[in-house]
Amino acid sequence: MTEPLRPSDPARLGEYRLLGRLGAGGMGVVYLGRTTEGALAALKVIHAEHTDDPDFRARFRREVDLARRVSSPWAVPVTAAAPDAAEPWLATAFVPGPSLADAVGRHGPLPVHSVRALAGMLAGALEAVHAAGLAHRDVKPANVLLALDGPRLIDFGIARATDETALTAPERVIGTPGYLSPEQALARGGQVGAASDVFSLGCLLAYALLGRPPFGTGTSPVLLFRTVHEEPDLDGLPDDSADLRRLLLSCLAKDPADRPAAERIRAELVGASDGDTALDGDTTPEGDTAAEVGAAPEGDAPEGDAADWLPEAIVRSIADHADELLALPDIEPTAAGHSARARELANEETAAPPPTGDGDQASAGDDQAPTEHGTGPARPTRRRLLALSGGALLAAGAGAGAWTVLRDGSGTGGEPRWAIGVQADLSGEGKAVGRAQERGARLAVEQYNAGEDRPFELALRTADDGGDPERAPGAARRLTEDTGVLAALGPSSEATALAVADTYDEAWLAMLPVSAGGIALGAKGSRSVVLCRPDNATLSAPLAAHLINQAARNGEKGLPGLLQDRTAETYAWECATITSQNLRSARMPAYPRVVPADLKDLEPVVTDMLGAGIDSLVYAGEAAGAVRVARALAAAGFEGPRLGPPALTEPRFRERAGEAAEGWLVTASFVDVAETPKAADFRTAFRERFGVAAPPYAAEAYDAAKLVLREIKNAAKPGGAKDGSPRETPSEESQDGQPRPPKRGELVKRLRKSTYEGVTKKYVFDPETGSFQGTGGVFLYEVTEGSLRFRGDAPTVG
Repeated sequence: MTEPLRPSDPARLGEYRLLGRLGAGGMGVVYLGRTTEGALAALKVIHAEHTDDPDFRARFRREVDLARRVSSPWAVPVTAAAPDAAEPWLATAFVPGPSLADAVGRHGPLPVHSVRALAGMLAGALEAVHAAGLAHRDVKPANVLLALDGPRLIDFGIARATDETALTAPERVIGTPGYLSPEQALARGGQVGAASDVFSLGCLLAYALLGRPPFGTGTSPVLLFRTVHEEPDLDGLPDDSADLRRLLLSCLAKDPADRPAAERIRAELVGASDGDTALDGDTTPEGDTAAEVGAAPEGDAPEGDAADWLPEAIVRSIADHADELLALPDIEPTAAGHSARARELANEETAAPPPTGDGDQASAGDDQAPTEHGTGPARPTRRRLLALSGGALLAAGAGAGAWTVLRDGSGTGGEPRWAIGVQADLSGEGKAVGRAQERGARLAVEQYNAGEDRPFELALRTADDGGDPERAPGAARRLTEDTGVLAALGPSSEATALAVADTYDEAWLAMLPVSAGGIALGAKGSRSVVLCRPDNATLSAPLAAHLINQAARNGEKGLPGLLQDRTAETYAWECATITSQNLRSARMPAYPRVVPADLKDLEPVVTDMLGAGIDSLVYAGEAAGAVRVARALAAAGFEGPRLGPPALTEPRFRERAGEAAEGWLVTASFVDVAETPKAADFRTAFRERFGVAAPPYAAEAYDAAKLVLREIKNAAKPGGAKDGSPRETPSEESQDGQPRPPKRGELVKRLRKSTYEGVTKKYVFDPETGSFQGTGGVFLYEVTEGSLRFRGDAPTVG
């Protein structure tokens, strides 16, 4: 799971000799290091580009200071740090184990006895956090690592003192939707404290027991609403978990005053009064600090075999992972070791760590033992694994678990070093749109590589999220952790774009949605998003404009119907709101109906609207609901104008509604290239390359990719240029005289300030928010004989 050090990597950081690379992310590189005493550590080195931010070092120093104030075997100890170095770094003890999120995702919910143990130990960790006068503010499954001797709470990046003024705007939501408290969801910063962490702990424990969060999944606004207004869904808890149900309900109380303190939770679960119970993990032996102890002391660890608290499948995965880490490579010489002493250190043979108490070495031994595959290295004993499980690995840029940061995100084979990425649904229901965008981007990259004036070749790297918001963050990390990826198109749906915006922000990697762009995405205040289409309100405005213009031509206003389907959540609200406002402004208010989410029978609603005398209807929702509405209108013989937003361009609307879809008018952000003269060259090149006509969104992705490629080319720096700019990572400064691309953050800024005349529209962006400010890009289609017929630019009023 480790990679060899690269020539430009340092050989040593502080007292740590570096043994290899564990991974890389948008914020930095994580190395595996070892002290002269043999203690393993994960060292997070921050990319120099982030130190350009005048507030960054203060935030980094604060993260280190906060983490050092917490003393608990169940919270990761920071063992060393250099916040004022040219490239700041911090070291934490190392845990070769998965996060709770990965463990449950791979192996399913934990058994009841495991969750009881987890609850007691994490309550002990939070007790220590709160005793230090802090609130963690982001307790979630991804921030808990699992080791054989207990969990480790990690990532104090957004923690703050409970009596400290918030470092962020008071109205900003801090935390992870689905695991944050009602007071966090309402952005009541002054009320966020220890009780908020207890609420998050309840959400985390429910996830561990059920395999799903207690407030479900979905977009951030939906999760925030449920957290504040709805009760947790605890259906399906095991029969033998009555005590845990009571604990969860108390932790998930809406009023912070009704929640138990972490100390009380630990005491009730582990019997803190006797001081030496199996899971009493909030204290360390006298004379030792948590950082010195590293792994949980034996008196505080689970009784018996320490691994008994975890299911066998998770124990096995930890053991397999430790097997690989124990076989550490010799240190290769690196460019950072030019001094005589550095070369001496780099060329020394890796020293073996001191023996553990039972005589085992904490590195690969010479013993051979029979295995099911024959003779091979003996599996490490559980005690040896415990010696390794001394803390937590902070993932580069995100503070996630070891499983995430160890994933290899680099390019393979003979591919170019640099690339642009495409994250899209390439295998799910939306694969037609995702594949169209991948092909459009691929054509642009191939044309770029064919140019003689290119500064360097580029690859296209894809990440399939299947259209699933739960899979999307993993797909995003495959791109953000690949340090060769300079920008990424996509994701291809609203839900997946919302799910990954924070991931791209952490890496400061440009995220360019081609087919997504709702208000919720814009409201996140992302520093990396560059929206390549008009927002949903702009795309919905022509629906009212069409009816207003028609009324002006006919000399009578009529009564429009407006049906908002809450199944589509924010998307439906955006469409309905702008339509209602525009109709009211024209003095032709609609007859509105709002139906609850997942209402299957819409016929009574349609019947009511027809009974009210509507002569046109705008449907605000997604394709599945539109099918039912279209059928109900057709059955009633309604022939007036029927209109809907871009969601109705999905093929399933026409396929499932059949004849009932005929005549519907829908808006879209994609152009028909066959009807667009300036897209003629693209149209020809696409057919020659792929053998088919360009589908919807292929040209838009082509435009977005061409824009990115132009900015990369214009910003490319000569190899070895002494321009004073910081390196992308410690390993990415050109050593061979070849040009190098702009840094990720620099590219985001260039894209937001750019203007580009594409084959589909003119691209202009708000330089502060990345929102689309260009002209055009809104089109009207009519369903005719089961297909979409292009009717040109969408109408405006007048």
